[in-house]
Amino acid sequence: MHENQHHHPAPDFTPEHRTGILPSDAPLAVPFVPFQRDNPPQYSPEDGLPRGTIFPGLDLPWQNTVNRSQPAAGTPLGEIMALEFALYDLALYLDTHQHDTHAIEMAEHYMSLLHTARKHYVEQHGPLSHDEAIRDGKYTWLQDPWPWEYQERRG
Repeated sequence: MHENQHHHPAPDFTPEHRTGILPSDAPLAVPFVPFQRDNPPQYSPEDGLPRGTIFPGLDLPWQNTVNRSQPAAGTPLGEIMALEFALYDLALYLDTHQHDTHAIEMAEHYMSLLHTARKHYVEQHGPLSHDEAIRDGKYTWLQDPWPWEYQERRG
């Protein structure tokens, strides 16, 4: 070690750190968020959901590992999950790009698809949320099948 270099011991991490309390000498992180230009390329909702973003420019998988697990893929519930995720990701994008007409059009298109998908799902399999559980003067939340019990036959 050079004369003016000082050795700093690693911070003493204790179980209380699991609650978010760090010691005063804990190292700080420097966040990085890539800047997005208007009208960036997009994955489909089905491809974006397991990747964690619908924007390929933000797709920076940890240690180059992509989540390929999609247990609901190809089912009506999987379609709803993917559309809801895509809408959420588009909303975050629109927070900083509110004049991107293409993104607004995509959000409107996904909202329309989601509305239709939820309506069909509820008609065939029952409510996905409490606001869909009251229909025709009846409370249907406790009726079977539950959403996770639905298995679409593939063939």
